Amino acid sequence: MSPRSHGDQAIVIDSLVREFVVRRPSGRVRRRREVVRAIDGITFAVPHGSSVGYIGANGAGKSTTIKMITGILQPSAGTVRTFGLEPMRHRREVARRVGVVFGQRSQLWWDLPLAESFTILAALHRIAPAAATARRDELVERLELGRLLASPVRQLSLGERMRGDIAAALLHSPDLLILDEPTIGLDVLSKERLRVFLAEENLAHRRTMLLTTHDMDDVERLCDRLIVVDRGRLAFDGSAADLTAKVGARRVLVVDLVAPRPALTDVATLPGVQVLPVEGDGLRHRFAFATGDVSAVQVLARVGEHAEVRDLSIEEPDIEDVVRRLYLASGR
Repeated sequence: MSPRSHGDQAIVIDSLVREFVVRRPSGRVRRRREVVRAIDGITFAVPHGSSVGYIGANGAGKSTTIKMITGILQPSAGTVRTFGLEPMRHRREVARRVGVVFGQRSQLWWDLPLAESFTILAALHRIAPAAATARRDELVERLELGRLLASPVRQLSLGERMRGDIAAALLHSPDLLILDEPTIGLDVLSKERLRVFLAEENLAHRRTMLLTTHDMDDVERLCDRLIVVDRGRLAFDGSAADLTAKVGARRVLVVDLVAPRPALTDVATLPGVQVLPVEGDGLRHRFAFATGDVSAVQVLARVGEHAEVRDLSIEEPDIEDVVRRLYLASGR
């Protein structure tokens, strides 16, 4: 479907541009006016029910895009539609269908107990009292917030506050959940709790999710598609496997043998295969290969010509390294 068609799309962005005017130092006193293009002609669409990782380096334009999707900023050129609506013109309608979490900014009331923030937000969204109570209780249970409801938000830890912000964003059961760096600064346990909850939430409700993050574990666990932006332009749009193939990153076949063997150098005669150092006194052999050149089955078959295999596994490329390769290829 064309990005211009709204049918089953939660977000449609077409040739989107956003410029800002900044003043740079020029001499001792004077400042010169300069136009900076933060978003430069981006086009993509996000279908209902999909989970998309929107990633890029600092200053790539991620947060600026989110602000236009939610109606906080007006595009300089091009169009953005959220559920077929122009976000700035229809901010109230968009707000009813979108929940947003900014990792470094909270929508909770700092000096009020967490429960009071939920009550205020339910009133702002005009949720019927019975429905608001039922939804709040569900989120409190699933996010383990019960013991925190009477605590002022300012007394919560970063991980506790983030769980509260997630609950606040989902209180009105939005169709689209936008998460801008939701795990930034969290410890390992807090990150894992959030990832498990978000994965379960998406599975249960098929809610559309747009996630910006620098934590590639978030992307691998939660997203079925990656959109990479670089200096305001679209650098990649596809699956993690497609991105891996694009930058030439390799998978690794790990083979445990029944009996120890020296390096199986003959396997390297297959196209795109590299024999890695042998481990475990010759019992474990590892072979890096490019998916576009050869399959894991072909590599395994060649190994089987020379040794009896006891067990095997495949190591996928590290997504953070793959994105780094993409930026290097673009000259960043």
